[in-house]
Amino acid sequence: MKIKFICVGKTVESFLKEGELNYQNRLKHYIPFERIDLPDLKNVKNLSINQIKNEEGNLILKQLTPNQEVILLDENGKHFSSVEFAQFLDLSFLHSSKDLVFVIGGSYGFSDEVYARASSKFSLSKMTFSHQMVRMIFLEQLYRALTIRKGEPYHHS
Repeated sequence: MKIKFICVGKTVESFLKEGELNYQNRLKHYIPFERIDLPDLKNVKNLSINQIKNEEGNLILKQLTPNQEVILLDENGKHFSSVEFAQFLDLSFLHSSKDLVFVIGGSYGFSDEVYARASSKFSLSKMTFSHQMVRMIFLEQLYRALTIRKGEPYHHS
């Protein structure tokens, strides 16, 4: 099993890039991990919100295969504690042969087609974060969950 992380757009802030890279490098010690950054759309000022979501959705869907469980990071998704997220990963690793794909969409969310393809929606918080910050927060939480699974001292309960 492998974890894939798809993001629409790129991280611009250098301090966030550094944090993301730090956690991505740590993740590789626990599980095969792949990150895909999809390019920002061009000429969006001439597009409606639905057109933007549909075009970004098409880019996301092109990255998916049938043997993947797709989980959207969405403000209306299920909330987990770090330990609960680790338990979710445990169950996924034990009972599924599908790769896990976590997706962060663009600033307007996901197209209906992407929602239809997803098996779950997770929320990192009831608060709103920039898309750039969500990437690093998610990577840290994924790393934390993997260390919890291994019983390592990174997480303190």
